[in-house]
Amino acid sequence: MSQTTTPTGAADNRRRIAVVTGLSGAGKSNALQAFEDAGYYCIDNLPPKMIPGVLETAWQSTGSPESFAGVGIGMDIRGRRYFGQELEKALEAVVGEDVWEHQIVFVEADDATLVRRYKESRRPHPTARDGDVIGAIRAERRDLAELREKADVVVDTTGYSALDTRLRFKKLAESGARSGSLTVSLISFGFKHGTPLDVDMLLDARFLQNPHYEPDLKPLTGHDEPVREFVLSSKDGSEFLARLKELLSFLVPRYAAEGKTYFTLGIGCTGGRHRSVAIVEDLAAHLRETGGPAVELYVRHRDLEDER
Repeated sequence: MSQTTTPTGAADNRRRIAVVTGLSGAGKSNALQAFEDAGYYCIDNLPPKMIPGVLETAWQSTGSPESFAGVGIGMDIRGRRYFGQELEKALEAVVGEDVWEHQIVFVEADDATLVRRYKESRRPHPTARDGDVIGAIRAERRDLAELREKADVVVDTTGYSALDTRLRFKKLAESGARSGSLTVSLISFGFKHGTPLDVDMLLDARFLQNPHYEPDLKPLTGHDEPVREFVLSSKDGSEFLARLKELLSFLVPRYAAEGKTYFTLGIGCTGGRHRSVAIVEDLAAHLRETGGPAVELYVRHRDLEDER
């Protein structure tokens, strides 16, 4: 990809390119739509060789850098199958562009979720042969493994409701449009439902006493004050939170200063309804008070049936 020359005085007007890729059926179209809603000019399934021309045209456009948020490009397995290694080369070139802030988003979900979505939509998997959807999904996951490693952020949409999906991608697109911001995602989950794939750090809260075995607390969730009191006021719970808040106070400003744009912390308990929810909510309140304007916060309780 040819390198564009930054105009004099344009150091603060770098333009943004978001490349959305990942597994078929995981939600790439929803992600690209979120970037479009955030003001990006979006193109889906663009041949990789055309990316340099799109960037050059966007840079040389007569509009001011503030007239659009950036360029969004959707790429899927068909780009790899049709154009071979051109897709990887195009992404490497995007990363090397000095005048463009790049953001590579990889969207995925577990096999069972993808199979269910294809059955519900009654659409064929783009690479499935003889109706072997699970075989196509697993082959696609292997073929895209290297692209996943290059991603700036990985979004696992397993267990996402339609509302969860829209909000997650909306937050992702909006944070990408604000240069210098750090998006901190806090996710509660239950280990018995599997660990989330899109976390940078994962902590296990199962050492804390479980409200599930208290008859009065079992039907409640970590949103309810009796559960919060039970979890957070225990000796181990209060010490765990104090140490975790100290760790986040150390990490978050340093991640932001280093230029990291996303940090995802997963807190797990057994079922994902009591301990992990209470801890995540308390951490979220702490970050809202101490994070400052440079931190965007996203909270998700993956395994709660009823989110409040």
